[in-house]
Amino acid sequence: MTAVVTQGQESVFPSEEFRSRQARARSALADAGIDLFIVTGPENIFWLTGQQTPGYYTYQALLLPVDGEPAFIVRQLEYNNLIANSFLSDIHPYADNADPVTVTVDTVQALGWTGKRIAIDERGWFLPVAIYKALLAAFGELGNGAGLIERLRMVKSAAEIAKIEAAAHYVDAGMTAGMSAIRAGATENDVVAAMMSAAIAAGSEYLGMEPLMASGPRCGIPHGTWRRRVIETGDPVFLEMAACHDRYHAALMRSAWIGTPDSTAARMMDCCDEALGAALDALRPGNTCEQVHDACQSVIDRHGFTENFRKRTGYAIGVSFAPDWGEGNVLSLYSGVRNVLEPGMVFHIPPALRIYGKFTVGVSETAVVTESGCRTFSNMPRGLRLM
Repeated sequence: MTAVVTQGQESVFPSEEFRSRQARARSALADAGIDLFIVTGPENIFWLTGQQTPGYYTYQALLLPVDGEPAFIVRQLEYNNLIANSFLSDIHPYADNADPVTVTVDTVQALGWTGKRIAIDERGWFLPVAIYKALLAAFGELGNGAGLIERLRMVKSAAEIAKIEAAAHYVDAGMTAGMSAIRAGATENDVVAAMMSAAIAAGSEYLGMEPLMASGPRCGIPHGTWRRRVIETGDPVFLEMAACHDRYHAALMRSAWIGTPDSTAARMMDCCDEALGAALDALRPGNTCEQVHDACQSVIDRHGFTENFRKRTGYAIGVSFAPDWGEGNVLSLYSGVRNVLEPGMVFHIPPALRIYGKFTVGVSETAVVTESGCRTFSNMPRGLRLM
């Protein structure tokens, strides 16, 4: 007996939500003079349709016209996945031995969109150069719709914020377990196993990026991950992780030390705490992203750690697929970013300081801009945890 997949049975929002988002996107298309937008990024596809799959490493494309219903090009294996996660009806699956570009071009022609003003997101992570060149050769011209959908994703709805908050509860569970697993004699793998097990048990799905966890001198290298090292007395331990609810992420960074911390590390940790507080104080409607960064940077500069902090203060967070848990391509808290903050924007703010090859300390919060300021989601203590 053949089972039947029901349309939208796995969707994380009702169909009305996606129709509303598509309507907003069509308005943006009209303003940009675009008749047809080819969307290939998994985050934007999810935001517009609800489609989600770990199989986005194969070609998928949403064809969104300024007028009319969207069409979707998808690998045959993903067809029922698309049915389950979305409410799309015009679906064009292709076999593994088919050329997806040819399927895309044929679909555009069959639907009468040939000769229209067609655009594509040239910055898409999952738009191979060969695919772009083939589409460009077929259509003769392609406009660049980079940032068009991302701008619509900047401000989260109440329903989106609720999902991020759920993810933050999973992060707290994971970080609590990870901190409890830190001890001399344990391995980095032991700590990460505790972090991930607790977060998944609490409700988390697969993540946009693996946890960042390192101990001893290894944690003095940015973006270090666990590698079986045995934790020793006197070691710094750096933890940063995210969790996910319906593809919406929250993240958290915390630091620990086995024994008495290095005096410079202790001063750096105090600076990170103060810098985070300053950034959160500035995270309010009417301020710009740049002003939040400047508030954080000024604390770090005042403490004399300018050379130890050469990065943005934070980034938007929400819908993510690997290889990232953030929405840094949507919005960053950094110099020159003059977007005005609005209620509903959500950021991960992770000030961290390090002496390369020796240690890293840092602390972070995921926070949403409110009508009068901001609200953080975590209940974890922020200070350097001494073991």
